[in-house]
Parts: sequence; C-alpha cells; structure tokens
Amino acid sequence: MPEFFDNSFWALVALLIFAGGVIYLRVPSQMMKSLDDRAERIANELEEARRLREEAQTLLASYQRKQREAEGEADEIVEAAKAEAERLVEETRTELAAQLKRRSRLAEDKIAQAEAQAINEVRNVASEAAVAAAREIIAANTDAGKDAALVDTAIGDLGTKLN
Repeated sequence: MPEFFDNSFWALVALLIFAGGVIYLRVPSQMMKSLDDRAERIANELEEARRLREEAQTLLASYQRKQREAEGEADEIVEAAKAEAERLVEETRTELAAQLKRRSRLAEDKIAQAEAQAINEVRNVASEAAVAAAREIIAANTDAGKDAALVDTAIGDLGTKLN
C-alpha cells in the first residue's frame, strides 16, 4: 500500500463521511431550527419579563400612591387627635376653674355661716352675761320696800300708757 493511504488519509476519509452524514441528515438545518426556536423562546421570555416589569412598576406606583394617601390620612388623624387633646385640655381647665370657683364660694359661704354663728353665740353669751350681771346688780341694789313701790308705780302708770 502506498504511503498515500496512511492514517491521515483514513482520518480525512472518516471526516468526509462524517460531514456527508451530517449534511445528509440535515443536522445544520435542525440545529438552526433549534437555535431559532430557542431565540424565539428567549424573545418571548424577554417580552414576558418586560410586561411583568411594567405591571410591577404600575403596582409599585399604585402602592406608593396608597402609601402617600395613608400617610396623609395618618397626618390628618394625628392633627385631629392633637386638636381633640387641646380641646379636652382647655375644657378640663375651664371645668377645673369653675369647680374651684364653686368650692371657693362654698368655703366662703361656710366661713360666713360659721362667722355668723360665732357672732350669734358671742351675742347670746354676752346677753346672758349682761342679764346675769343686771340681775346681780339689781338684786344687790334693790330692797323689798322699794320693789313694792316700784310695782305700785308701774301698775298705776299702766292705765295711762295703755290708753
């Protein structure tokens, strides 16, 4: 056998047979079809991802708007609560002032009543002391003869004073 048919020759023949088989079985077109299908699938997935991204952005914007609205409502609630608290504080102050006035008036009335009662008691004691002193003075300064004359004079004057 000539040297022409050495291992390199047979490797070339095997390569040509393989290439012919690949072309005969249409492997390149099937590979191209497979690659085109994969590219189409990837394009569809990219389109789906873009659509999902847009939906997510829309949803995010919606939630951000709702969050801003909720924060606004929360601020309004806080402001309303502050106003209510201030109103309650003012109302409580007013009620406390009125209650203090009433209690002060009651205390003043009780003091005036106690003062009047004390004055009456002092008057009663003073009048009783005066009456007792007058009795002692009258008893010490009068005698029985003068008493009878005094009674007779008073009885006599009674007729003139009644008419």
